[in-house]
Amino acid sequence: MTVAFKQQSADRLQESLGLVQRLIERQRQLEHLATRPEASDAAADPLAAQHNLQELGQKLGQLHPADIAHVLEALPLEDRLLAWDLTDPTRDGAVLLEVSDAVRESLIEVMGHDELLASLDELDADELAELAPDLPRQVVYEAMGRLDEEERGQLQSVLSYDDDRVGALMDFELVKIRADVSCEVVLRYLRRFDELPSQTDKIFVTDEAGLLKGVLSVRKLLVSDPEAEVVDVMATEVVSFHPDEPALDAAQAFERYDLVSAPVVDERGALLGRLTVDAMVDVIREESDSEVLNLAGLKEEEDLFAPVIDSVKNRWSWLAINLCTAFFASRVIGAFEHSIAQLVALATLMPIVAGIGGNSGNQTITMIVRALAMGQMQLGQAGRLWRKELGVSIINGMVWGGVIGSIAWLLYGSMSLGLVMLAAMTLNLMLAATMGVMIPTLMQKLGKDPALGSSVLITACTDSGGFFIFLGLATLFLL
Repeated sequence: MTVAFKQQSADRLQESLGLVQRLIERQRQLEHLATRPEASDAAADPLAAQHNLQELGQKLGQLHPADIAHVLEALPLEDRLLAWDLTDPTRDGAVLLEVSDAVRESLIEVMGHDELLASLDELDADELAELAPDLPRQVVYEAMGRLDEEERGQLQSVLSYDDDRVGALMDFELVKIRADVSCEVVLRYLRRFDELPSQTDKIFVTDEAGLLKGVLSVRKLLVSDPEAEVVDVMATEVVSFHPDEPALDAAQAFERYDLVSAPVVDERGALLGRLTVDAMVDVIREESDSEVLNLAGLKEEEDLFAPVIDSVKNRWSWLAINLCTAFFASRVIGAFEHSIAQLVALATLMPIVAGIGGNSGNQTITMIVRALAMGQMQLGQAGRLWRKELGVSIINGMVWGGVIGSIAWLLYGSMSLGLVMLAAMTLNLMLAATMGVMIPTLMQKLGKDPALGSSVLITACTDSGGFFIFLGLATLFLL
């Protein structure tokens, strides 16, 4: 049932995107017709364009801010700005929170000072803190001036932490109670709220000094004796976090313990705020996106429809490194020109050795990077994992090297060539396993993201190494 609902939701979102794209395309056509002097009165009717814009605005108004963000990210810049102009201004802040950093930048660039300030009116302190790094400094100062003293202190607290720390993700909307009251008193207290803060699955129990003493699950509260005191029904074993902890560690804890919310406390145990599952899902998604980009050698998330020069700046550095490694691989081949000239079959077979090695290396490096990111692997375990991956590579090399070696024997009538192919394949897979473990662990030791450029580096090693191993063995044993 859940899978079917997700599919229906995805289908509706794509249907909405398609409708928005068609309405924008029609708007462009109507505007073009209006500029042509030979156009008929019906085709050039200015009301047609106005009605089309109204329909587009109504469609956007029916979408959730997260869905509007998806639509904006899927539109070229000119169309995106048209849709953005038609978005309800009271929802601008919510949409800005949902879009990617690259797209957010393109939207903020076209917003005026007053428009930006108005978009922040509906946001809480923690939400404003999330947008603050992308906003003009003067806008942030004026937005802070509109907050009351408590909210201003909360915003300054969040901004004092780095983006990848728990403190930067704290939510200050929470419910807290004392331990010496009855469950009936708590229920009466909750009824005074217009609505509970989102993701409220537990109530935080504190003492007079604000120190966290436990949590009371809402489900537990509903089934407990109204006369029972909170101290008797609350849970004292609580998963809590400190504001200086890495956000990714907290996100992994949320996944491990199936948390919906969790308290954030200082060194004394005083309750500072809470983390919620929606913020942790964002952390996991961003980390996953970052790993994918880093594996490909991209510096940062890129707007799909970004200007050409921006995309070039984002991609050039690792392309330059790749060019150098490719040139090195070509020089390895050049060193064996005489061997290739004598046995042309080498030229047709050597890409197989390099390609299989690259694929195997990427498999290994992906496993290691994921293990490091999930905290499942410590650097001291690298040797043990290398021996395991080496065993896998030897078996795969013997099996698939034997297959391709047999094919080479049949094609070229040379058993020696087949044996060289077997040996080269096995040795290159062993090299791939070694580099697949070594590259990310070395990156981790140097304090870098273990995924950074790993795919580029492993391919360079297996290409150059594969060519050298295969051509070197062929030169020694076949010529």
